Amino acid sequence: MSYRYFICDVFTETRFGGNQLAVVPEANGLTDRQMQQIAREFNFSETTFVLLPAAGHTRRVRIFTPTSELPFAGHPNIGTAFVLATAGEFGDIDPTIMVTFEEKAGLVPIEIHRRPGKAMWCELSAPEPLALGTTIAVDIAASAVSLTPDDILTHTHAPQVASVGLPFLVAELIDRAALERAKPNRDGLGELVAAGVPPDVHLYVRSGDDFDIRARMFAPLDDIAEDPATGSANCALAGLLAHYDTPSDGSYHWRIAQGVEMGRPSLLEARAEKRADVVTNTWIGGSSVLVSEGMLEV
Repeated sequence: MSYRYFICDVFTETRFGGNQLAVVPEANGLTDRQMQQIAREFNFSETTFVLLPAAGHTRRVRIFTPTSELPFAGHPNIGTAFVLATAGEFGDIDPTIMVTFEEKAGLVPIEIHRRPGKAMWCELSAPEPLALGTTIAVDIAASAVSLTPDDILTHTHAPQVASVGLPFLVAELIDRAALERAKPNRDGLGELVAAGVPPDVHLYVRSGDDFDIRARMFAPLDDIAEDPATGSANCALAGLLAHYDTPSDGSYHWRIAQGVEMGRPSLLEARAEKRADVVTNTWIGGSSVLVSEGMLEV
């Protein structure tokens, strides 16, 4: 059988920037094995498969890396909403609509904005509340990304696991030079696995230039040497930063640059809300551009 697919770049307004995504918009009839084979064939960090809803919402979406299925991820949701909207699946968008995807992690509401003269912009609300996990010794975290303990800041938080649907080890670095030097070290990542910590490492610095934050994410044990734009990680980062901020109530917004060091610059816009000292919601948003479309023979 033949299945239509689209390829888009997510978290960018420039083709060949951002994070690549393949979307199969009418995937009913594909088996789990076929979905995994197709994701491996595209070999992007993620491929999405759009199905009829099971619980009455807009669509059901399944997300596959080249090796496994994910319960949730950021750029696949943003890109899938963009592709379906661009293909006319949601009718007129004048100028905003809300859709909800059913996923393994839960429901993912997405707001889609059509902006005259600009790329379409989508923002998702995380499917799970912020969950903060274990903290890791600085030397172990530094080893995982080929840095020294002096490269890691702990004024706000120690290297810590954070999740809003998908867990990451999050660490703040001392400066942009340390961020640029970072690279995955498989032996160090193995120490994380041995300690029961997710080996997907999200690093960030507070940049204070055109962006509030610059970030990189490494997940080589999941066959992603480096990800150019990680919506789920930056959404978790937004929640973590809001959690550790001193006021018990507040609304937060960050412009985040990622992918610069690997030649695929991305812009992600993260938000968080905090009420009575609890992070109540987190969001991640950005633009996408269409690159190609075609047919798969399965």
